[in-house]
Amino acid sequence: MSQQQSASVTVFASDGSWIESDAVTQCHQVAALDGMLHVAALPDLHPGKGAPIGAAMASTVLYPHLVGSDIGCGIAVFPVGLKRAVPERLAGRFPDLDRPVDRDDPAWAHVDADIPAGHTESLGTVGRGNHFVELARVRGVLDAGHAARLGLAAGDLVLIVHSGSRGLGERILRSHTEVHGAGPAADPADYLARHDEAVRWGSLNRRLMAARVALALGATPTAPIVDECHNLVEVRDGAYLHRKGAARGDGRDVLVAGTRGTPSYLVAAHAGPDANYSVAHGAGRKMSRADALVRGRAKHTVEELRRTPVGSLVVCGDRQLLFEEAPTAYKRIEQVIGDLVGHGLATSVAETVPVVTYKTADLGSAPRRDRRDHRRGRGRS
Repeated sequence: MSQQQSASVTVFASDGSWIESDAVTQCHQVAALDGMLHVAALPDLHPGKGAPIGAAMASTVLYPHLVGSDIGCGIAVFPVGLKRAVPERLAGRFPDLDRPVDRDDPAWAHVDADIPAGHTESLGTVGRGNHFVELARVRGVLDAGHAARLGLAAGDLVLIVHSGSRGLGERILRSHTEVHGAGPAADPADYLARHDEAVRWGSLNRRLMAARVALALGATPTAPIVDECHNLVEVRDGAYLHRKGAARGDGRDVLVAGTRGTPSYLVAAHAGPDANYSVAHGAGRKMSRADALVRGRAKHTVEELRRTPVGSLVVCGDRQLLFEEAPTAYKRIEQVIGDLVGHGLATSVAETVPVVTYKTADLGSAPRRDRRDHRRGRGRS
């Protein structure tokens, strides 16, 4: 019996980009899976659990583990009609996005009330890890035509919401792995049906959070001008196109997230088949969480991490998370964007800078036991 030849692997990064060798190794491991056609690695590539993050992987076989547990995770951008944005005044007005939204919350009036899969647990919450909700300012317009189409101008304020399907996606993946491990989906149609519900749930969750924050800041909630998922699988050209930490790049607008202390970039994506019609979703980690924690504690104080180099404030009651998600734990977003543009995958439209970034509730002087209970109730995404 002849052995299947590995699929092609293309890394869309320049010589000046730092790409961890373990991540490239993971790409080649994925390329060797049965049915794999092509693996496109984007400039934010870094190692993940069982599969690289920052990659788009096309195959004739559907592999749920290539999407992961946070199905439907994505980034949405919402215009905010505030005249002034003083970080010190607004940081304390953010609602507690670790607690699920109540059915009588006024945010519901601004979203579609249909709840995919009937999954009400954790609705309206941000989750942990690299998820965030950020009030940001458009610092510069880089393509006037594209920006005008989106209704954006320099100085405008926007809400950027990065979150996913919370426990729903995890439940879907677990039901597969408990039986099939990292193997293919036994019933692709069934997996896709549940996957699609998780994708819709993630979008609803982002809209709910944006409405909650806008109302808390005294603004009227708006519809998103961008809402792109970067953990999903789609059927395209007769194949399954898996994306893990890669945004759809076929003529869409995508917010490529920097860090809480650096700019983010809105791009017009025009990636072709070589890149599996995908673009980067963020800066991409250059340190593991453990390394970021050790190095960060040796270099920074908590208060230094709450006030960023761009003058913004960080709302985060979890000190460990502050260090794990420090800007220095990530690659340079300017390099990632430069690689996307240099490889013809995207056009830069606008640059945003943080004003207030919410990671997790600041519990202040709450008793230690209450803090532990609160953290247990948040769950992981």
